[in-house]
Amino acid sequence: MGTGMIYHILAVGDVVGEAGLDHLARSLRPLKRLKDIQFTVVNGENAAGTGVTPAQVDALYRAGADVVTLGNHTFGKPQIAQRLDGDPYLLRPANYTGRAPGRGWGVYDCGRTQIAVMNLIGRCGLDFHADNPFVTADKLLRGTHPALVLVDFHAEATSEKLAMAYYLDGRVSALWGTHTHVPTADEQILPKGTGYQTDLGMTGPVTSVLGIRPEQSIETFLGGLPGRYQTAEGPCKMQGVIFSLDAGTGRCVGVERVDIR
Repeated sequence: MGTGMIYHILAVGDVVGEAGLDHLARSLRPLKRLKDIQFTVVNGENAAGTGVTPAQVDALYRAGADVVTLGNHTFGKPQIAQRLDGDPYLLRPANYTGRAPGRGWGVYDCGRTQIAVMNLIGRCGLDFHADNPFVTADKLLRGTHPALVLVDFHAEATSEKLAMAYYLDGRVSALWGTHTHVPTADEQILPKGTGYQTDLGMTGPVTSVLGIRPEQSIETFLGGLPGRYQTAEGPCKMQGVIFSLDAGTGRCVGVERVDIR
């Protein structure tokens, strides 16, 4: 039985290109009003295709994001490096090497409670040398932290995301996967009370391959030279999940998938 106020937390899947940004700007605040959302985390690492510019980070905040998380394209636009050190609401994966600028953990005021957000990146299938995300999560969860802890796990392998979810079950309020841009139909509350979905999906063009023009992706798989990837055109979607969290117990009491077109 819950003992505290219920907070409705929205996690939004990877925003792809200017078209995705525009759709987020049109769709996010109306959804927040409709669903009484108190806190919103948006993955923004593909806002510039590969990476995000400081101006696009500002646009994500104006659209309604409280915290922006990143992933394997964090440094796709090098001008973001200085912003990472000075902006507490912009998170890059915490298990990057300690030489990388920025932070992967933040604690934020949300009404009568505080919410912690952790950003991690997976190692299975992603081509760089991050620290072990499981060990990093353990380190970040040591000591005192708010009852409500959210995790954006930016990872390729569904097995790695699921393993992390069960590893942190009962220690965090909600954990979701990003990076693969295709929403999974496994929204659930795990046995010890953590809300979970393997992948949120994305915010960007509906008729696309992960936000990119289909003909370019097809050419890649045919072994050709697709050229620089370009965001697809046409109508967009905004995909994500609403987690209802009990501030008294830190547990999730509801999970709802959203898809706004």
